[in-house]
Amino acid sequence: MQFSYTTQTLALAALCQAIRLVQQIARGEEVDTAELQLSLQSITVQDAAEPVDIFGGKLANLATGYHVLQAQLGDHPKKDLELTRYAMAVMTLERKLAKNSDSLQAVGRRIERLQQQLQHFQLLDETVLASMADIYIEHISPLGQRIQIAGQPAALKQPMVQHKIRALLLAAIRATVLWRQAGGRKYHFILQRKQLLQEIKSVLQQLAQA
Repeated sequence: MQFSYTTQTLALAALCQAIRLVQQIARGEEVDTAELQLSLQSITVQDAAEPVDIFGGKLANLATGYHVLQAQLGDHPKKDLELTRYAMAVMTLERKLAKNSDSLQAVGRRIERLQQQLQHFQLLDETVLASMADIYIEHISPLGQRIQIAGQPAALKQPMVQHKIRALLLAAIRATVLWRQAGGRKYHFILQRKQLLQEIKSVLQQLAQA
């Protein structure tokens, strides 16, 4: 894949949207079901014709993520430091996954099985969510320091909440893979911040006019 600010910002918006859902679920808040399904569905999309097809083919599907990303990269004084911490931790795990061929192949095999599972179960069924969570637990989490998720203790003790959080972290990993494939690097947040913000602004203007 060629270097592309458009694809980088798309991927970062997907990353932010998945992490925002993690925060909401961990806090016991209501979430947008369509956004939840979009993030989880992206895990199973391996051969998309265009990057946006990974996320349902519409930039509007990632509107929340673009707004969050703009707030994080812009000059707004109140950054969400928790979200930033989660995003950096996910990026670190993705880099370790990319360097571990055994884990990478194992994840690929598990996603193929997940695709087969979806022929018999709905995306948000507990069986499917548990499978996604298991992929994260078995093949990604052991690669680095565990991500400590903050939230309501009562919510975090619930198995379904745990499944959704881990499945969304897997979706965040998927978005980060796309970001790196498009040439994304952590230093871009400093050296190419202006270009990224211009791309985000352009997308949000398109969405506002749609």
